[in-house]
Amino acid sequence: MAALLGFGAALDGYSHWRHPPGLLGAQGIPYALAFNLLGYIGPGLALAWVAWGLAGAARGLRAPARIGAWLWLWSALAWAAQGVASLDPQDLDAHASRLHALAWMLWWLAFAPGAALLAYASLAAPAWRRFGVIALAAAAVLVLAVLAADARLVPGAPAQRVALLAWLAAYIAAARAPR
Repeated sequence: MAALLGFGAALDGYSHWRHPPGLLGAQGIPYALAFNLLGYIGPGLALAWVAWGLAGAARGLRAPARIGAWLWLWSALAWAAQGVASLDPQDLDAHASRLHALAWMLWWLAFAPGAALLAYASLAAPAWRRFGVIALAAAAVLVLAVLAADARLVPGAPAQRVALLAWLAAYIAAARAPR
């Protein structure tokens, strides 16, 4: 989130209300490589590590928790992949732009069912219930934000940031989950 705010402030004319985060890492944008490393690849790999640890910690829970943790690992890797496949702002139908959009879609489509599975499995373990509630709430917020933006009920750029914040909150809760 800090990379998004910092690089957004440094790019002349960039608006968090109008522009997607991917624009900061797009081809031809100043410091795009740095943003992709600090805004997508680094955080994605760090959160993949959190999900990996969550998968190990979830061994004592039911199978849905382990599956949910693996889906979260894929979600984090999809986030990182957005930094590898940069948008082409001159051609949003270009191969790189399509790969970026695919990674975005995989990011949230892996996260939401993973959160539901983790929440379901956490019902049987009292120490995990708080985490399960946070994961399920984060998934609901993320899905509502993404779908509301897709239906043009809300502006896309702010909705993307709400989805991102919900996703990050869930991973912070995962990092603090019982071990």
